[in-house]
Amino acid sequence: MTLRIAMVSEHASPLSAIGGADSGGQNVHVEALARSLAARGHAVVVHTRRDDPALPTHVRIAPRVTVHHVDAGPAEPIPKDELLPYMPRFAEVLQASWREVRPDVVHAHFWMSALAATQAATDAALPVAVTFHALGSVKRRHQAQADTSPSTRLATERLLAQRVDCIVATASEEVEELRRMGAPRERIRVVPCGVDTGHFRPDGPQAPRDPAARRLLSLCRLVPRKGVDDAIRALAELPGCELVVAGGPDSAHFDADPEVQRLRRLAVEVGVSDHVQFVGAVARSDVPALIRSADVMLVLPWYEPFGMVPLEAMACGLPVVGSAVGGLRDTVEDGRTGLLVPPRTPSAVALAVRRLLSSPGLRAAMAEQGPRVAVQRFDWARVAQATEAVYGEMLGVTTLPAAATVGDDQDVALASGGAPMATLLADPSSSVVLGRSRTRTRR
Repeated sequence: MTLRIAMVSEHASPLSAIGGADSGGQNVHVEALARSLAARGHAVVVHTRRDDPALPTHVRIAPRVTVHHVDAGPAEPIPKDELLPYMPRFAEVLQASWREVRPDVVHAHFWMSALAATQAATDAALPVAVTFHALGSVKRRHQAQADTSPSTRLATERLLAQRVDCIVATASEEVEELRRMGAPRERIRVVPCGVDTGHFRPDGPQAPRDPAARRLLSLCRLVPRKGVDDAIRALAELPGCELVVAGGPDSAHFDADPEVQRLRRLAVEVGVSDHVQFVGAVARSDVPALIRSADVMLVLPWYEPFGMVPLEAMACGLPVVGSAVGGLRDTVEDGRTGLLVPPRTPSAVALAVRRLLSSPGLRAAMAEQGPRVAVQRFDWARVAQATEAVYGEMLGVTTLPAAATVGDDQDVALASGGAPMATLLADPSSSVVLGRSRTRTRR
């Protein structure tokens, strides 16, 4: 079965540099999934918002993979939490594009993408799946007043969760949250994020390092919820160690970045400024060598919908010390590929690091087990196959292996329907009456 797949990722372009405030795992996920589905013979178009007037309307990034830059709002970078007013226009462009070339299935990434995609797909009755990547209810719970999401996000996500044909969750903890939001159990499938095990592997060059110090690595977007401050506080309890912080802006813009400045001040306060190195954004091609140069990867978010960095570390044979939250509880096998600790507990982080550094045998076992788990469970080829199976269910195609269903084993139809989402796009706080569901079949 060959499909025409429309992916919608309004703020996270496959072409964006990774490491900025709004550029991270979703960008990597969308690109890798698109490429892997194309490798299975499908044709994929990724629709993303144009944020630079110099960008071509269409860019082919791989055989059978095209990025479509949608004109919706000013052609300049805009924080994702300020993009909601441009989603009606985004939906109009999608609708026009899909009239010209009808996709078989639409897969939206993030809630605003799902909002635009659902509106654009209504008239043509296209089946829509959504991967939320992050849920507003979880963000609000952890960030409280610091959450800059639009005020209508939670209500909109609840409606979308109840309306789309399928929700492709990435972790078991997300399923629990979706059920609390009213998402029908039979429409939820779990397909994890993946890792490129050809790119991230144990063998290969290592980045230069100080041989006299044990290297701890933090690789993430530099935003408070990623917990880099906990890594810095833990370092104060780990003599003989250095911490390399990768991510954020390039080094030329450190002085203008408030999060870099906050973390630098913290390093001075706890007495480890001489042992913390900020390296800024790292080219994707250089990340494996940086990972292989470290002794331990620190992944310490307050919350994490999935988290791809632990997979990249595991694939390179590097033990992970991670927060026991969200997707990390699914990916890091505690005691086998890393150690999980309670979030926001620097002393527990330090204790786990000391355990690993003092146990060569444990580190060696994790270095062997990590790549094996990455290949067997999380290679992008496997993730693409599982995603393809979800699409097959949505289209009523039975020639593919069935995707995992959340809950009891039962024969279910992935359905959606009801009133169009135009009202919600015009006023996301409005009430929309849901109509009767209808089963989708492939046309």
